[in-house]
Amino acid sequence: MGKRLSPYVANTERKITDLGLCNSSAQMLPLHSVILSSRAPIGHLVINTEPMATNQGCKGLIPGRQLNNRFLYYYLSSIVDLLNSLGTGATFKELSGGKLKEVTIPVPPLAEQQRIVDLLDEAFAGLATAKANGEKNLQNARALFESHLQSVLRSKKWKWRTLGDLCDGVEYGSSAKSKKEGKVPVLRMGNIQDGRLDWENLVYTNDKDEIQKYLLNHNDVLFNRTNSPELVGKTAIYKSEMPAIFAGYLIRIVRNEGLLDADFLNYFLNSQIAFDYGKTVVISSVNQANINGTKLKGYPIPAPSLAEQKAIVAELDALSEETKRLTSLYERKLAALEALKKSLLHQAFAGGF
Repeated sequence: MGKRLSPYVANTERKITDLGLCNSSAQMLPLHSVILSSRAPIGHLVINTEPMATNQGCKGLIPGRQLNNRFLYYYLSSIVDLLNSLGTGATFKELSGGKLKEVTIPVPPLAEQQRIVDLLDEAFAGLATAKANGEKNLQNARALFESHLQSVLRSKKWKWRTLGDLCDGVEYGSSAKSKKEGKVPVLRMGNIQDGRLDWENLVYTNDKDEIQKYLLNHNDVLFNRTNSPELVGKTAIYKSEMPAIFAGYLIRIVRNEGLLDADFLNYFLNSQIAFDYGKTVVISSVNQANINGTKLKGYPIPAPSLAEQKAIVAELDALSEETKRLTSLYERKLAALEALKKSLLHQAFAGGF
């Protein structure tokens, strides 16, 4: 029920048999009911165009003769914040049927309800088109960088070597237990985000031996060797933001600094080329994947000269900044469209139409 382009639903992935319906708390709703998610989260809405059953996580509202179902749908959409405030529960909020019944609904004449619905339908159709265009532009902006990165890395003029040829070795991080507070942060796999280090949600160590052994140096590249299949292999570069060591699920790549630029390596290991190769050597188990140091040293990597690597990095840095600018622009436009949608709903039910 979450991110739907249309308010209507005619089919669902999950089905229930007649026997299951008789022996459960599920309720069958007639056509054109308004279905509201009442927990985890509260406020998603659809209108069913086929008879449909719901479980305890939804409330089915059957409009009477004096209430247009689209009008009810739009009105409830306009008070999602109120509905959430009525929810209770420690683990997750749930809106009870009793609380929902206390919510008052304006009921103007049917002709006026239809007028408001028609205006909102027209306005939201325009917003949907603008949103689709914005999301496409956002997707294109994000794809632009990866497309150019692959083009540069796949250039036929580069000789390819293994990562082990360009490095002096790989080092696994600390396996010692960390603490919530301490002197030196211990970087973990969750701290690697989009090729950079995220300094939120840190843990710490005070162990002098661990600090001495695993202290990071400027431009150290960290490879996430164990994670989910989708995230294993993500990489970040340490830029001396603050003294830190690294945990055991990370590998420090000890580069030959005369052969391999740190930023070039970071760009490469975060490319689709590297992720695709990683899928061929990964060792998978239930919900977890691993690429060990030996497999990592076997990664094929383009090996232009150090000067050429630095030139490529400068070019990619500039393109990365432009991509971020465009991404931020389109994200702001999408946020503005959502704000406009809320504003239109507020106006419609505050007598502004």
